[in-house]
Amino acid sequence: MTPSIIETVAAHRQGVIAPADTIRQCYERIRAIADPGIFISLREEAAVCAEAQSLSAERACGPLFGVPVAVKDNIDVAGLPTTAACPAFAYSPECDAVAVARLRAAGAIVIGKTNLDQFATGLVGTRTPYPVPGNPLRSDLIPGGSSSGSAVAVARGIVPIALGTDTAGSGRVPAMFNNVVGLKPSLGLVSTRGVVPACRSLDCVSIFALAVEDAWIALTVAAGYDDADPYSRPVPIGTIRSAVKSAKLGVPRKGQREFFNDTRAAADYDQALARLSRLGYAMAEIDMTPFYETARLLYEGPWLAERYIAARRLVESDSAALHPITRQIITKGATFTATEVFEAFYRLEGLRKIAADTFADVDGLALPTAPTVYTCEQILADPINLNSRLGTYTHFVNLLGLCGVAVPGALHADGTPFGITLLAPAGADALVASIARQFQADSGLLPGSIRQCQSRRPGQGN
Repeated sequence: MTPSIIETVAAHRQGVIAPADTIRQCYERIRAIADPGIFISLREEAAVCAEAQSLSAERACGPLFGVPVAVKDNIDVAGLPTTAACPAFAYSPECDAVAVARLRAAGAIVIGKTNLDQFATGLVGTRTPYPVPGNPLRSDLIPGGSSSGSAVAVARGIVPIALGTDTAGSGRVPAMFNNVVGLKPSLGLVSTRGVVPACRSLDCVSIFALAVEDAWIALTVAAGYDDADPYSRPVPIGTIRSAVKSAKLGVPRKGQREFFNDTRAAADYDQALARLSRLGYAMAEIDMTPFYETARLLYEGPWLAERYIAARRLVESDSAALHPITRQIITKGATFTATEVFEAFYRLEGLRKIAADTFADVDGLALPTAPTVYTCEQILADPINLNSRLGTYTHFVNLLGLCGVAVPGALHADGTPFGITLLAPAGADALVASIARQFQADSGLLPGSIRQCQSRRPGQGN
């Protein structure tokens, strides 16, 4: 099993293994897996090993000393092209994105750029002109998107952490489908300077890891106000705790739990709630109607115009270069009138008020990360409707300004995964991470592509 960040850094500092040897192991793993869909571009192994051998004293003292990292290919890394999974859009950035620069300053070593749903538009991982990353749990399942390659790289044990992005669930849905952790911070907590926009007002950099602790370490490094980013916010990060006392979690009323006839996922969710209850968390059923209405605004409302703005140069000059489904979605963004935009803004403010009233009664929400998982064949047959279903519990999150952590909940013998996400208002990142860490530790579920699920106590297995 891939060592944790703490284990990796300790091994480097104690001389158990040299950082360059850790990097060599990453590349050996990449060659052994032989999946051309995970990475869009890789740095040359010799150059990365040379960097690992010559880390400055300051970087060697950092909390990520010698830790290999993969970066979603809509986030700038100096020396590698940024494509957003669209070769015609590619450019060569002169410097790292702020989030990447902060990880590097803490000792991390970037090995390459990972595949994604083109322009970060999708939750499926199949909307790419490159080979689709293989789901390591079951080959016929989609890897989830848009941060498909980053989630697979972590699940495969290539790297202990990877950066993704999250606008509609792209940092959470792939986490569930690959049996890993996906941390989606409060908007503005991590700078998005150097990130290709999807919806600029809603985008955030996300983190994939095998354990909540690793994701949290990376967040503490990447977080921080950036005066040059107009969407950066001085959000307090807080401190992760081993246990949270007296927290109450909102859950959907039984008649509002949508699993699209996936009875096993429904049962997995019931078991996850039972586990949270055993851990001491109170449950309160809430009305999900305003959350579902908010979710519909993201892809049915004028926020699509932000996606059009991000890709406008290519849409207007060479629209054939876009993936057909991506083009269909993005071009719709040019059709909204100013009247429709303001009407949607007004409705969203009303929905935000209702959501705030909900959080006056609960500390957070415990929801399925996704209601089900689909095969590549199913997505090919109905790409837009099924993608929309996958966003049932994710599309509203950034519109309402929530933070969250997706954590594995079940992994069945046939490779079918399930996961839950803990959500809370902006600034409560430490709260949801603390609950997610306790849930993960209690579950006994081995993360990533290790096909084994063992319970710590009778009745906790899935």
